[in-house]
Amino acid sequence: MMTMHAMQLETPGRRLRLAEQPLPEPGEHQLRVAISACGVCRTDLHVVDGDISGPLPIVPGHEIVGRVDAVGPGAEGFALGERVGVPWLGHTCGVCPYCIAGRENLCDAPLFTGFTRDGGFATHCIADSRFCFALPQTFDDAHAAPLLCAGLIGYRAYRLAGEAPVLGLYGFGAAAHILAQLAIWQGRKVFAFTRDGDLAGQDFARRLGCAWAGASTEPPPEPLDAAILFAPVGALVPLALKAVRKGGRAVCAGIHMSDIPSFPYADLWEERSILSVANLTRQDGVEFLELAGQAAITTHVSCMPLAKANEALATLRAGEIEGAIVLIP
Repeated sequence: MMTMHAMQLETPGRRLRLAEQPLPEPGEHQLRVAISACGVCRTDLHVVDGDISGPLPIVPGHEIVGRVDAVGPGAEGFALGERVGVPWLGHTCGVCPYCIAGRENLCDAPLFTGFTRDGGFATHCIADSRFCFALPQTFDDAHAAPLLCAGLIGYRAYRLAGEAPVLGLYGFGAAAHILAQLAIWQGRKVFAFTRDGDLAGQDFARRLGCAWAGASTEPPPEPLDAAILFAPVGALVPLALKAVRKGGRAVCAGIHMSDIPSFPYADLWEERSILSVANLTRQDGVEFLELAGQAAITTHVSCMPLAKANEALATLRAGEIEGAIVLIP
């Protein structure tokens, strides 16, 4: 029997365990992917730490790059040996009111890679061919991996922020460092907000072209047209509202956030708004990946072996990374 290896979560809050598993066969519309790189995302932390609850055991990871090594019946779009990207949104029902309305990101019966379906902290995974992406050839495997969630969810948040000539990014990690490059390429002024004392993160933001970088507790040099919050810290929401001008938006881009403290209605008044981002649509992916190639975005990655997944998660949890971490089987 052919086997594969995976870093498996059995109990939230505990270390992942390296497990040997039977090599799965793809079903209808499915591909089996031999993984060459998988990014480590903050959502993986929420899964591992138990902030969000799903079926167990589970193999985390949803920024997957690999090659098709088996094709199931009815699978389309990718041939054996072809490079493929596997994102967070793994499947939708296609029949609920949200899917019918073109809002598949809100599907009532979805599957999420690395959360409700085994993901990419492994040597192989199964993916629905209809939800996979071709990747820009300008990115090698490791540098393409962060595009598949940090880039995609960042792009959806960016779209929901609207036409914002002055954009604030709270939490300058994997998603923000990609999105900042796209926004600057499109002619927007970007202000980067980091945790207090993170001078290295602020310098990183300025090197990427941000017009200003400072602590999240500092007011920006001028009012923001919109703010996107990547840091899962609810206390940042009132600060972002204070920083946006009348009619501005504060977009919460994470799947989980600590509680938002109370704040005076005056901070929300004058048609300011708060909204959240949920998942992505396939159209988001097609649009963003095309733009990523055109804008010559550079992803900054640190590669670690798959067996070091627990150390990678600890590094991300501590905020001790510039850009993104990518696991290599």
